[in-house]
Formats: sequence, structure tokens, C-alpha cells
Amino acid sequence: MLRVGLTGSLGSGKSTVAAMLARHGATTFSADEIARGLMQPGEPVFDAIVQHFGAEVLGSDGRLDRGALARIAFSEGRVEELNAIVHPATIARQGELAAEVFAREPDGIAVIESALIFETSHAGDEGWQSRFDKLILVTAPDELKVARFVRRAGGGDPEGLAAEARRRLGAQMPDAGKAALCDYVVGNDGSLEELARKVDALWVELVAENG
Repeated sequence: MLRVGLTGSLGSGKSTVAAMLARHGATTFSADEIARGLMQPGEPVFDAIVQHFGAEVLGSDGRLDRGALARIAFSEGRVEELNAIVHPATIARQGELAAEVFAREPDGIAVIESALIFETSHAGDEGWQSRFDKLILVTAPDELKVARFVRRAGGGDPEGLAAEARRRLGAQMPDAGKAALCDYVVGNDGSLEELARKVDALWVELVAENG
């Protein structure tokens, strides 16, 4: 079995790489999707967020108002308070899902896509080193990341969205720092066809590592 961490800043294209690896046969999980599931009503994480931040983070439907929560977390400098609630539960669930993969497929390759593998301070005493056998970083120039973020948002104020993207990038570890900690670096500054060829070659290496 091989546990692979897949990381990259917003707009880098890590979700695209994850999808390509899935087509090759990897079982992939998104940390963001796992966290969203844990933040649904009835989940302990949901209850902890409401208890900590108050009813103002709830929408009229009784679910979390993600916009209101983001404003409180980022604009008021309370993002670490939110991370302290969400990250440990998300990381624990990642481990459970990977274990399920290997129980039914001992020679499987599980890929966890997460933007904050290195940045989080809530990964336990052993940190990311105990969770992954190999690490992949997806990179792109910052201006291309910003442009992708704005395009993906699909509306609103482009200048405001670009400023938000740069703010988020500024809060993350630079690619150069991450690259020094990763086993593989995939540059995503060209066409989808170029990226697919790089992932094809990467998959061959992952299979060999898992052999």
C-alpha cells in the first residue's frame, strides 16, 4: 500500500491532478470535501463550531453559513480557532478512509488531496511525516493561480477576487518551501495535455514505489 499526500496552493491544479491519478487507479480523497461533510448538522464538528463561534454562523436553514464563518475566521483573525476544530477531525477521517482502502485493496494507492499538509499545526505530535509515504506538490506561477481562482469563481468583482486570492496565497507556505519537503513536483503552467503526460509518468513511479 502507498499513502500519498497531494498538495498545492489554491489555483495550482491539484484537483485536476487528483482526477487524473484516479483515472489511473488511485483512490482519491479531498480534505476539503471531508471537512465539508464533517461540518454538516448532526456532526460533532458542526456542534463545536456553533458552540465556539455562536449562532451568527448559522443560516436560516440551520446549516453553517459558510460566508459568515469565513468572514469571522479570516477578517477577524480567528482562522486558527476554526482550524483547531476542523483539522484534527478531518485528518482523523483521512486516516480512517485510507485504512478502509487498504483493508479491501492491500496493494492500493490512496491519494489525499489537501492544500494545508504542511501549514496545519493540528496534525498531532508526529505531524505529516507519519501520515504519508510520498508527497506530491503541484505548482504554477502565482499570477496564473490568481487568474484560475478568479475564473473559477465565475462572477463578482474580479479585482476583489484577485485580492482575495493573493491574500490566501500569502497565508500559505511558498512553493519553494514545499518543494524541498516533497518527493515529486508537478509543474502545471501549460496545457492539460502536458499535465496529463506528466501525471502519466508520475503514476509509473508511484506504482514502482508501491511494488
